[in-house]
Amino acid sequence: MKHSAGERFRYWFDNVMSRGTIALMGLLGLATVALVLLVSGLVWVFRAFPDDAGEGDFIDILWGGLMRTLDPGTMGGDAGWGFRLLMLVITIGGLVIVASLIGIVSGAFDAKVEELRKGRSTVLEHDHTLILGWNPKIHSIIHELSIANQSRRRASVVVLAERDKVEMEDAIRASTGDLGRTSVVCRTGDPKRAADLALVSPAQARSIIILAPEGSNEPDAEVIKTALALTNDPDRPDGRYHIVGELADPTNLEVARLVGRDEAHWVLGSELIARITVQTCRQSGLSVVYSELLDFDGDEIYFTEQPSLVGRSYFDAQLAFADCTAIGLVAGGRVLINPAPDTVLGDGDQVIVIAEDDSRISLAEPGTPDLENVADGAVVAMRPERTLVLGVNANLPLMLSELDEYVAPGSQVRIVAPAEPPELPALVNIEATVQHASPTRRSVLEALDVSGFDHILVLADTSDPDLQRADSRTLVTLLQLRDLSSHGGFTLNIVSEMLDDANRELAEVTQADDFIVSDKLIALLLSQVSENRRLTEVFETLFESEGSEIYLNPVTEYVVPGRPVDFYTVLEAARRRGETAIGYRVAEHAHHGRHGYGVRVNPRKAEQVTFDPADRVIVLATGRA
Repeated sequence: MKHSAGERFRYWFDNVMSRGTIALMGLLGLATVALVLLVSGLVWVFRAFPDDAGEGDFIDILWGGLMRTLDPGTMGGDAGWGFRLLMLVITIGGLVIVASLIGIVSGAFDAKVEELRKGRSTVLEHDHTLILGWNPKIHSIIHELSIANQSRRRASVVVLAERDKVEMEDAIRASTGDLGRTSVVCRTGDPKRAADLALVSPAQARSIIILAPEGSNEPDAEVIKTALALTNDPDRPDGRYHIVGELADPTNLEVARLVGRDEAHWVLGSELIARITVQTCRQSGLSVVYSELLDFDGDEIYFTEQPSLVGRSYFDAQLAFADCTAIGLVAGGRVLINPAPDTVLGDGDQVIVIAEDDSRISLAEPGTPDLENVADGAVVAMRPERTLVLGVNANLPLMLSELDEYVAPGSQVRIVAPAEPPELPALVNIEATVQHASPTRRSVLEALDVSGFDHILVLADTSDPDLQRADSRTLVTLLQLRDLSSHGGFTLNIVSEMLDDANRELAEVTQADDFIVSDKLIALLLSQVSENRRLTEVFETLFESEGSEIYLNPVTEYVVPGRPVDFYTVLEAARRRGETAIGYRVAEHAHHGRHGYGVRVNPRKAEQVTFDPADRVIVLATGRA
């Protein structure tokens, strides 16, 4: 097939144009040279020299034409109409060429600035925390990591997400404020692509947190693909990653474990929140206890080896710490939470403690419990319970399944919501009924006779993309319940779910017993495990349905109220029940955020406290609350 000269020129021209800015500037240069040669040649051939000048040198004519191309004002003093017309042609051509050149240079500069804004240079950090993905939890995670890094001389958090680099930096700066010694480095890229992962140096990271991308229709698939890109990178160096990932659907856990193997720990957000919500609904204050253990601001969980305790019992270890609270042991490589009180510590065993800081972990002279003030420990028999659920969300089936494991047979759950709830699971101990109505309406709440329910749970509408609007509806419901309680002269046990932690302070005016901020709790757990992989087993034990869990039991089951006692006495009372006491809750302060909602974890053991019959003791125990 033969092609015309025009087709071949067009093909050549398109190929040159596709080579970028330098090629375009080269074409403009050639066009400039061609224009100057053509017009200068016409001036020379037709002897169209200026009237006020003689015949010039051809080189001079070329130079004058070039100057007129670059500076249109040069032709202002020309004389002779022939010369003026030819110079007008070259000047107009110069205007087009210079304007094109400015546009090309400006466009190339803007493109380069945009590329630089995305942050495509390789991160040269080491021993950093790497966060892959972006969702609202990232702000809480970075804030917690900055607190954890206060003891480091220099620390950094690196973020890789499919968002604009500058936008990420501005959002983090606005939400977290001063991060102290922790610096944040953001990069724009796809965490599922090996080339983009290489930018953030995952092999040099201390830990890697994988977040489900915001707005994704299949968040678990995105997280698992990211883990796969990390663990199966053919160019990854030798060594073991420490990966912490977030999953929404429990059915994806098996696949995630196949991908992450022993390098990844997976946090099931839906199960975690469902379990905490149910337990908190039946024993308000539990979410505050979990927050205290999970955040880095206050008391945390540490591992300590104390050779002087070898050969002593676990209960002896509890009494041996004055400013720390023992909650378990690491014996033979296994984590034991709330082991039997007579469990003996062996060589190399560690004590798991709650402490304000690792510098505060030290042994002291064991205290002596006041046996006269230890109560008989009688446990109130379980009875059927009535629970009112206002609102629905995707976690409701999990919550009902969890609640069914705790309550006595014959218990009832009333669900009131304007929308159709998800398919409810098969329940053994619970009879669930659904009423289609809006819980924000006063008439609906009055008709329910809310005073007849043992527990009231107000759920947030997580399907609403506007978190503030969903929390506003929750707040209206809480205000209505508070007003009913105030005018009716009765007390309601209310636990509410909030989506934005900032709204919890606003909702405190409703005097609900507890607030659960799901995203914050998940973010705290991800942060803790990313800093210490050994905490994985501790929290898995605490959150599993079997084994020891956290309970807030009536103080009357442990010590005699109205008399001053120290925490050594509370430890002894818990020991007799096979439990580990870790704190208490003062009922008087339960509705005041400034007092930690009355929760005190890891109290000083020698401090004398006079308990009220409505107060609670926080314990680790096996069995139902």
